[in-house]
Amino acid sequence: MPLDPKAIGKALADDQKELPLHSTLCRREAPAFQRAVRSGDDVVVACTQERRLFTELAAETEGATSPIRFVNIRETGGWSRDAKSAMPKIAALLAAAGLPEPEPVATVTYRSAGRVLIVGPLDAAEQAAALLGDSLDVSIFSTGPGARGGAQERRWPVMAGGTPVLSGWLGAFTLRWTRDNPIDLDLCTRCNACVAASPEGAVGLDYQVDRAKVRSQRAIEQACSVAGAIDFARAPQALDASFDLVLDLNAAPLIDWHAPPQGYFHVAGGLAQAEGLQTVLRLREMVGEFEKPKFFDYKQKLCAHSRNEVVGCNACVEVCSAHAITSEPARQRIVVNPNLCVGCGACTTVCPTGALGYTYPRAPEQGRKWRTLLSTYAAAGGRDATLLLHGEEAGQALIEQLGRAAQLGRAQGVPANVMPVALMHVASTGIDLWLGAIAFGAKQVVVLTTGEEAPQYLDALQRQMDVAEALLRGLGYAGTHFQLIRASEPATLDTALGALRGTQQRVPATVARFAVSAEKRSTLEMTLDHLMEQAPALTTPDAALAIPLPAASPFGGITVNKDTCTLCLACVSACPSSALLDNQNAPQLRFIEKNCVQCGLCATTCPEDAIALVSRLLASPERKQHVVLNEAKPWACIRCSKPFGTQKAIEAMLGKLAGHAMFQGEALERLKMCSDCRVIDLYSAQNEMKITQL
Repeated sequence: MPLDPKAIGKALADDQKELPLHSTLCRREAPAFQRAVRSGDDVVVACTQERRLFTELAAETEGATSPIRFVNIRETGGWSRDAKSAMPKIAALLAAAGLPEPEPVATVTYRSAGRVLIVGPLDAAEQAAALLGDSLDVSIFSTGPGARGGAQERRWPVMAGGTPVLSGWLGAFTLRWTRDNPIDLDLCTRCNACVAASPEGAVGLDYQVDRAKVRSQRAIEQACSVAGAIDFARAPQALDASFDLVLDLNAAPLIDWHAPPQGYFHVAGGLAQAEGLQTVLRLREMVGEFEKPKFFDYKQKLCAHSRNEVVGCNACVEVCSAHAITSEPARQRIVVNPNLCVGCGACTTVCPTGALGYTYPRAPEQGRKWRTLLSTYAAAGGRDATLLLHGEEAGQALIEQLGRAAQLGRAQGVPANVMPVALMHVASTGIDLWLGAIAFGAKQVVVLTTGEEAPQYLDALQRQMDVAEALLRGLGYAGTHFQLIRASEPATLDTALGALRGTQQRVPATVARFAVSAEKRSTLEMTLDHLMEQAPALTTPDAALAIPLPAASPFGGITVNKDTCTLCLACVSACPSSALLDNQNAPQLRFIEKNCVQCGLCATTCPEDAIALVSRLLASPERKQHVVLNEAKPWACIRCSKPFGTQKAIEAMLGKLAGHAMFQGEALERLKMCSDCRVIDLYSAQNEMKITQL
C-alpha cells in the first residue's frame, strides 16, 4: 500500500512535518504504539482490521491514558487501483478521525428479567423451550399442535386461544388473547383421554377443541371427569400477560414490521433453521439492564404536523418503519416512542421544519466532520471530491470487501476522489447536509444502500435527492450532484463507483465557511445564500428566478384565489412557521416565502378552498420580504363608522343569512354593526319595547 508520509504530514500538521511511518505496527513496532498511548494525546490508528489487538495492547500498557480512534485507509483507498493518487483522501480521513468525539446523548433504558414467551406450534415451541428453559423463565403460547403435538410431560406454562395480539418492546411486551377453549390447559394432564373420546378429531394434540367437529360434548367432558379440565359451558375470557422477550416461531409473524421491536425475534419454522442457534444465544444474553442512545430530539413549537386538530405535514409518521411515531392532532403534535425507535433518522430527513433532529451524531458535529474532510482533501491537492455515505455495518463491510477484491486485482476499488463516510443509518442525513457538502466543496454526494433498508426509506431519499438536484440545476449548477447507489455485492458497487469517474458537475467557485447549525432551516438558509450568491443562473444580485421543485420540497409559496378568499385569516392562525401574517392596520393577508415549509395546513384549514401550494425556490430578495397576497376594503360600522371587517366577508355573510327567519329587519341590520354597536342597539331596542309596553 503506497503511502507518502511527507504529503500526509503537510496536510495534517501545522508545521508541515513528515510523519513517521510504521509498516509493522501490530508486531515488532508495537512499542511505538505503546509510547503514543502513554502520551495522553488523542491517538488515531489507521487500521480497523487489528482494532481488537490494539485495544487489548492499550489495556495492557501501563500508564496508557490516550483515547484511541480507528480509521480505515487501506480498503477505502490504499488498495484501490488509484492508490497512488489517494494521498489527499487518506489525509482527509485521518483528519476527520482526529476530531473530538461527539457530545454524549441521552439514553433509553431497557430492563429484562428473562421472562420469554415462545409463540408457535406446540411441538416446536417445546423444543425451543428445552434450549432456553435452563436460563430463562419460559412460557408458551400454542398456535397449533405441529407435526407431533405436545410432549406427555408438561414442563412449562402453556396458553392458547384466539386472536393473539402482541405489543411492546424489550422488557415490556404485552400479549392479549381470548381464551375460548373448553379445555383449561392449567388443569390438563395431557392424558389424551379427550383425544380418544373424540374419534371425529375434534380435540387436537395441542389440546384445543374444534367445536365445529364435536359430536358429543358430554362424552368429551366425561373423559376428563378426574381432572375436571373440560367445560363446554365456560364463557370466552379476554386475557393478557406481560413478558420481557418474545420468540415467534409462526410462519406469519405477530409483528410484521420492517424494524420490529427490540427483544422480538421471528424464526419461521423453529430453531432447527440455520439462524436458530444464533437466536438462542442472543435470547440468553438479553437478561439485565440495557441502554441505547436516544436518537432524536423533538421541538414541538417547530412541528407542522397539525393545528386545531387539522393534520398538515405527516411525513415522519408515514416514513417510520418501526411504528415509533404516532399522531396526536388534538395536542397539535406527534409522539415518538424512544423504546421503538431504531435510530434510522428517516423522520429527521423528511421533516421540513427541523422539529425532529437527529442526535447520533447531531447535525453540527456531522457538518464539522464533512467540512474537515473536504477542506483537508482540497488542501492536500485533491480534486472532484465525492462523499460516499454508507451504513456502519453492512455498508462498511461491503466497502471493505471491495477493497480486498481490489488488492487481489479483481476490482478497481474505491476511487481516489471518493471519501467514505460511515453513518449510523444512511437515511439519517438529508438536503440540509447534502447541499451543505456541495457548498463546502464536494462535487457529488452518493448514498450507498445495501438492501437492508425499508422501501419507504429509499423512496424518501430519492425524493430528497430530486429536490436538491432540481434546486442546484435551477441555479445553474449543471451535472448530477446526488446519487443513490443500490448494491449488495462488491462487483455491483465497483461498477457503480466506476461510473462516477469522469462525470462533470458545476459547483460554487468559492467554498463556504459557515458552520452547520443545530436548526435545520438555519443551515438550509445559509447554504442557499451561498449557492445563490455564486449561482451561474443569477447574473445580477437583484435577479429573480422561480425554480420549480418536486412536491416533496420544503420550499415554496402559495397562491390565493382573491375571488373566493374572504380574508377570514384562518390560515394565519394555522400556519406553524409564521409564513402567513395579518396586518393589524389593514385587512391584508401577507406572506414571507422564506418561512414556508409547504406543510399544507393553510390549504387544509381554508374554509373557502382558496389556497394552493406552489413547490418552488424563489431565488430573489423578495423571498425574505413581506408580500401582500390579498387585501380588501374594510367594512365600516353603519352606526359608528369604525372598520371591523372586510366588505367581501360582511356581504357574503349578509347574503347567506338574509333569508333566515332569525335575521330579518333590525336583526339583519345589526350584522352591519361592530360588536360594540350591536350591544348598544340591542339594549336600546329592548328599552324602547319596555317603554311602549308601559
